[in-house]
Amino acid sequence: MSILLINPPWVKREGNIWKDIASCMPPLGLAQIASFLEERFFKVEILDVHAERIGLDKIYQHINDKQPWFIGITATTSIINNTMEIARLCKRFLPQTKIVLGGVHPTVLPDEVLSNESVDFVIRGEGEYTFWELARGDDIREIPGLSYKSNGVYIHNEARALIENLDSLPYPAYHLLPMHRYYPTLGAYKRLPAISMVATRGCPGRCTFCYGGVLGEKIRRISPRRLVDEIRLLKDNYGIKEIQFYDDTFTVFKDEVKEFCTLLLSENIDITWSCFARVDYVDKDMLRIMKDSGCHQVMFGIESADEGILKNINKRINLNGAEEAIALTKKLGMDVRATFMLGNPGETLETMEKTIQFAIKTSPDVVVFNITTPYPGTKMFNWAKECGYLNTLDWEKYDLSHPVMNLPTVSSEMVLRYYQDAYRRFYLRLPYLWRRLLRFFSWTEVKMNISAFKRIWSNPWIKR
Repeated sequence: MSILLINPPWVKREGNIWKDIASCMPPLGLAQIASFLEERFFKVEILDVHAERIGLDKIYQHINDKQPWFIGITATTSIINNTMEIARLCKRFLPQTKIVLGGVHPTVLPDEVLSNESVDFVIRGEGEYTFWELARGDDIREIPGLSYKSNGVYIHNEARALIENLDSLPYPAYHLLPMHRYYPTLGAYKRLPAISMVATRGCPGRCTFCYGGVLGEKIRRISPRRLVDEIRLLKDNYGIKEIQFYDDTFTVFKDEVKEFCTLLLSENIDITWSCFARVDYVDKDMLRIMKDSGCHQVMFGIESADEGILKNINKRINLNGAEEAIALTKKLGMDVRATFMLGNPGETLETMEKTIQFAIKTSPDVVVFNITTPYPGTKMFNWAKECGYLNTLDWEKYDLSHPVMNLPTVSSEMVLRYYQDAYRRFYLRLPYLWRRLLRFFSWTEVKMNISAFKRIWSNPWIKR
């Protein structure tokens, strides 16, 4: 029995700062499911439509000769329309094949997804065991985590228990991916080729704008030994020189992070790496050993420089702690990438100005400003929907660069204006540009920064 897994294209709209600088990284969720199924003797292929830059009008050429029994397609909210179109095309060309959708958006809105007549099943939450039981022919009524249609009625089986031991899973099926096609975000790497990894599932935060609990309230981790062995595999088999950890909070398990760094050092593994963290989950000792073991950049989600806004979105950090974490990370010799959101509940012109000023004052090496986006399944989405603040359910606009809420405290037009101004005001400062110029240590970094600047500058609203 053969199974085809598809990663749909990630298309950015005009006006999105990420349109020209975003990464193209492997679909690790699909690759993890693929290796899990291969281990159980299924024939699996992965079609990365995004990485291979395959037009939707060319999908037929890539699936017609495969004749899989199941096609699994992943989806987040902003690309769900692309996913639905791929499902429609697959069902049109292969009417006997069962179409299975998974990922965050199908998990939180299974009824909407199942309303597409081309979709046969939705897998909610973690997909490894659910897809396996479906593929091996178990009674669909008895498969936890599965949703399906029966006589026009949507059936949602009980939720599946979380996978407790992540070390029990095989490595992602890198051999099924076009590894030469992947590249990191401009401004986020030191060496190439670079690839993403995840060390945990779950997040300690309970921010109202985040999916947080979709993969369960409990945070689970891959052991340091296992992570280091996987890095060795990536280096030996694919020549990888840099790892970007995409965990929501890589530093949540401090002892394990230190053990991981110690292993990298003791085994002389030549790798540079970066990670996402929270300002309240780092300390000097941990940051120092991270730096020593090859970490060159830490991303902190600050979101707002107004205490009231932080409370509104349940971002449980304090601004003094954020300043200290940024300063300490920079002092130890690592770059800081900081993220901020504009257009939060309770936002005003004054609070947005405070956020931009905080970014300029703390001067991270890279900043990312996003427009607050209440994704379905989050507390913020439910709040905005109940209050009548949502101005669209066009999921393509849920891309962090379009205001999708009409807030009573600030207009959408002003949120968009501050979003655009924030990039100009932060990046087009002579002190910042001079400091970045002095920190170029390799030709790779020179080329990366020049390319990033040119692409940011190409946005018409940057030049205004």
